[in-house]
Parts: sequence; structure tokens; C-alpha cells
Amino acid sequence: MTKVICEAASDKKARDIVVMDMQGLTSSTDYFVICSANTATQVRAIADNVEEEMDKAGISFDHKEGYREGEWVLMDYGDVVVHVFMQEAREYYALEHLWGDAELTPYED
Repeated sequence: MTKVICEAASDKKARDIVVMDMQGLTSSTDYFVICSANTATQVRAIADNVEEEMDKAGISFDHKEGYREGEWVLMDYGDVVVHVFMQEAREYYALEHLWGDAELTPYED
């Protein structure tokens, strides 16, 4: 799942895509995929492409929030939670630091 999500985000020019291994740190999910965008329009385009590619793979999200505002879209796929941030919001919420014990794997095309 993380590969499909990362590729879909990358296709829409998401920046700084990382996969965080959350296993053993939280019971709610196994992985976070986090990425950044320059504008709210790009945040929504990334989220739309992730949703479209996951639908093609036969996987639907359980929950999505933040789409209308476009500052931070969260998409919950159960084992994977996707966070698409505008850069300023990503820096403010600093999930990578908040969950500092998680192993980070940067996505590379």
C-alpha cells in the first residue's frame, strides 16, 4: 500500500515523501505516509490521485478529513494513514518529531 501511495503522491509532485513505521508505537495504524505540497490546490490534487490509485488497487479509505481546507488532508486506509500537508502546516505539526521513535524511510522515485 505504501508504494502505491508514494507513487501517486510523487506523480503530483509531492515533496519530501516519507514512510514512518508506526508498528509498536501506536495501535491505530502500521504506517504513516507524509508528504508536502506548495498550495491547497496541490494538496487536494495529491489526495485525489492517492484516492484514485488506491481505488484502482481495490482499496478504499475508511476516513478522510481536511480536504475542503486543503492545508492538511488525512486519509485513513487502516494499516496506512496518509498525511498530505502544505509545507507550513507540516513544519508546524512536525509529525516526524512528535513520533521521533518511528523509523523514517524517504521515498525516492
